[in-house]
Amino acid sequence: MNQQSILVSHAGGPEVMELGVTPVQTPGEGQVLVKIEAIGVNFIETYQRSGVYAVDYPFTPGTEFSGTVTELGKNVRHLKVGDRVATSSGTKGYAQFAVVDENQLGKVPDNVDLRLAAALPLQGMTSHYLTHSSYLVRSGDVILTYAGAGGVGLLLTQILKMKGATVITTASTQEKKDLARAAGADYVVAYDQVEATVDQVTDGQGVHAVYDGIGKDTFDTSLKVLKRRGTLALFGGASGQVPPFDLQRLNAGGSLTVTRPKLADFLATDEERAWRFGDVFGWVASGELDIRVGQQFALKDADQAHRALESRQTTGKVLLVP
Repeated sequence: MNQQSILVSHAGGPEVMELGVTPVQTPGEGQVLVKIEAIGVNFIETYQRSGVYAVDYPFTPGTEFSGTVTELGKNVRHLKVGDRVATSSGTKGYAQFAVVDENQLGKVPDNVDLRLAAALPLQGMTSHYLTHSSYLVRSGDVILTYAGAGGVGLLLTQILKMKGATVITTASTQEKKDLARAAGADYVVAYDQVEATVDQVTDGQGVHAVYDGIGKDTFDTSLKVLKRRGTLALFGGASGQVPPFDLQRLNAGGSLTVTRPKLADFLATDEERAWRFGDVFGWVASGELDIRVGQQFALKDADQAHRALESRQTTGKVLLVP
């Protein structure tokens, strides 16, 4: 059986992504075949497509998607045909079908829309590990985040408010500011207002933690606004990677902590994966967590999805639909 997939034959702009025909793989031991309902589009895929991150060509992007199990490989223990599932750790997801290791999938509750579920695994699990593991947020903490109207930003703010934190975040337009406030952010400011806002809100003490997915352009500010013994979780580099820096700056800044986490290390066991998937999808099922899908594109229009993402004009999650 064949399927439609996006193929990238060489590094370049969005136009190098073309719709092609590829065979549907057969699941091996411990794997299942998933009929894909929707695909989450993520910034890392623009790096892979453009050649910033090395990949082997021809290449089909896509690690995050939702769908239905249609075939089981040998020795699959916890899934059956018909199960509704989602993953942030798949491969070749810009397609109609994908083979996935059983232990990389989480089950989607029946009362969560399957298409909406594609918007959750990466940003939802990232928001969970940041607030529950990288720095354990406590009620009363003051937290700085960036890009409050983005896919991570909207979920992160909601989870921070569930935990009783005061949230300072950034947004570049009035529409984005309104979205961030609707998610619960207490202070939504322009990037050049961050230091003054933190100083005012904390009486000059600084924030307990900063969750920074921007990287190079915000790193110095993130360190500067931390309180004594504060934590900076640098979980992305949308503006570029942070260059090497003198560790003595952490001492001088007040015994600061900097961590550079990645999601895979926080989904390291079946138990941990079940915990994070269970919390995040459970919050959506109960109505405690709201997901915003900003734009949806047909699979054949993956190039348009990448252009929208790279323009920085998107809000919430961008999806592809096969």
